Amino acid sequence: MEPLGYKPSILNTFLAVLIGYLANLAIPRLGEVLKCTLLSKYEKVPVEKIVGTIVAERAFDVISLGVIFLLALTLQFNVILAGWHQLQANAVQGPVDNSSRNYILMGIAAFIIIAGIVVFSFRHKLQKAIASIKLILAGIWEGVISASKLKKHNLFFLYSFGIWFMYLLATFIGLYGTEGTGSSFATAISCLAYASIGMILTPGGIGAYAYFMAKVLELNGVDYTLGLANGTLQWFSQFLIVLVLGGISLILLPIVNRQKK
Repeated sequence: MEPLGYKPSILNTFLAVLIGYLANLAIPRLGEVLKCTLLSKYEKVPVEKIVGTIVAERAFDVISLGVIFLLALTLQFNVILAGWHQLQANAVQGPVDNSSRNYILMGIAAFIIIAGIVVFSFRHKLQKAIASIKLILAGIWEGVISASKLKKHNLFFLYSFGIWFMYLLATFIGLYGTEGTGSSFATAISCLAYASIGMILTPGGIGAYAYFMAKVLELNGVDYTLGLANGTLQWFSQFLIVLVLGGISLILLPIVNRQKK
C-alpha cells in the first residue's frame, strides 16, 4: 500500500490478516472482505484501494500455485495426471432433461423482462449508481497497479517465496506425523498442490483438504485410510492454530487501537 501513499502499522496488518484467516474458516474469501474493512477502519485507508491490493496479491498467489503445480507435474507427472482425470470424473453431471431446460429458459426470460422494467423506471438513479461504481472501480484499479510500483521488489519476491516454501516444508514435515506416510519432497509438492485446491473448495478446507491429501498419497502407494488420517491431522493442526491466533487477534485489535488513541 506504500505506492498509494498509505503505510498501515505492521501490528494492525498482522492482526487483520489473522482475523481474515479465522473468517475464512466459516465462509471462503470472507476474510478478504474483513481485512479490507478492518484496515479501512483502523488505518483510514479507502476500502476500494485495499481491495485492489488484495486482488493483486491473490493474482500472485494464483501464479505461485501454478508454479507448484508445474513442479508437481515435472516431478510426479503420473500422479498429477491421474488426479486430474479423477477430478474430471467427479465433476461430470447428468444431462439436463427437457422440463428442467424449459424452466431455466422461462427464468432467464422473466429476469430479462424484470431487469428491463427496473432499468427504465430508475434510469436516472441508475446513472448516478454507475458513476459511483466507476469511482470505486478506479480505486480498485489503482490498488491493482500498485503492485507494479513496489519500492522493494526483491523483498516482495523473497517473502512470497518464503511463504510458499514454509507451506511446503510444513506439508513435508507433516507427512511424518503418522507412521507409514513419510515421503519425499516431490510427494509433498503434489500434496500441497491438491490440498491447496481443497482449501479453496470448502470453508477452511474442511473435508476436502484431507481427501485430496489422501488421494495423492494413495497414488504414491500409501493406504487411503492412512493418508486420510494424515491429511486430517495436518488440516486440524492448521485449523487449531488459526482458531487460537485468530481469536486472540480479534480481541487484541480493538484494544491495541484504543490504547493508541
